[in-house]
Amino acid sequence: MQAPLEPAGRSGYGAGMGSLEELRQLIQRHAAPVDKRQAGDVFAGLVEAPTEMVHHVMEPTFVIVAQGAKRAMLGDEVFEYGQGQFLVVGVELPIAGCVIEASPEKPYLGAGMTLRASTISSLLLEMGPAAAAAEPAGYAVSDASEDLVDTVVRMLRLKDSPRDAAVLGPLVERELVWRLLHGPQGAMMRQIGLADSRLSQIGRAIRFIRAHHAEAISIPMLADMVAMSESSFHRHFRGATTMSPLQYQKLIRLQEARARILADAGDVAAIGYSVGYDSPSQFSREYSRLFGAPPGRDKLRLGSRPMAAEAS
Repeated sequence: MQAPLEPAGRSGYGAGMGSLEELRQLIQRHAAPVDKRQAGDVFAGLVEAPTEMVHHVMEPTFVIVAQGAKRAMLGDEVFEYGQGQFLVVGVELPIAGCVIEASPEKPYLGAGMTLRASTISSLLLEMGPAAAAAEPAGYAVSDASEDLVDTVVRMLRLKDSPRDAAVLGPLVERELVWRLLHGPQGAMMRQIGLADSRLSQIGRAIRFIRAHHAEAISIPMLADMVAMSESSFHRHFRGATTMSPLQYQKLIRLQEARARILADAGDVAAIGYSVGYDSPSQFSREYSRLFGAPPGRDKLRLGSRPMAAEAS
């Protein structure tokens, strides 16, 4: 399998500095808290200081960094992306991320949008046959071209003109997807848009695991659901997510438990049971291993945790 990540330096890059400067200005003007955004909207995020790791499930998404840098962790994989680079996530992944370069004078600035399979599929109909490529992973980082940055700039400019955005927004979204399809992560983008691609099949299994995270899952049933043998399913699932289906389910359970603890949804042991754990001690042990503290102690510090790292 091809390596999912390209070398991640944090200076230089193909995008013109003029384009990046305008992108920074637009992000600063339109940055919004995570909880103020609507699903599917183009988003812009600003963070003025390094943050701790934030765990969340990232849907198929495009993110570009105009300033600063982030570190992300997926299973045992750790990667960084910064100014002039973009991240593409092709399936729903339980990623932990934190801002590592930011200050009040030079904040972290990122923007992006959710990737819709329907938009990708419609553009695939207008493309010629693609050359054979190695099967992509479910996420990757690349340097942004100037054309790609310019497209994002025009997309954010539309936030200043709601009247134009209603008509031109879908056209600019299609242009952005078109450029991604013809860029270094084109193979992953095609996989998102093809209903019978391996990545789309794994995506169906992932959605089932998320919907039934508190239940015991059957690997033979999941493999049958996506029309793969068990060995092929394991191989393709790990290739897309870096982990096994059971490891993925465990991360989803723990992230859901932490969200419920943050919402003060009840007794910690009861929350463990509600997400699928039969043993409070096992729940506490695995929770501590992932989040760095047992549930009760972690609950005390969650209220002051910076949330902006989820932005982009």
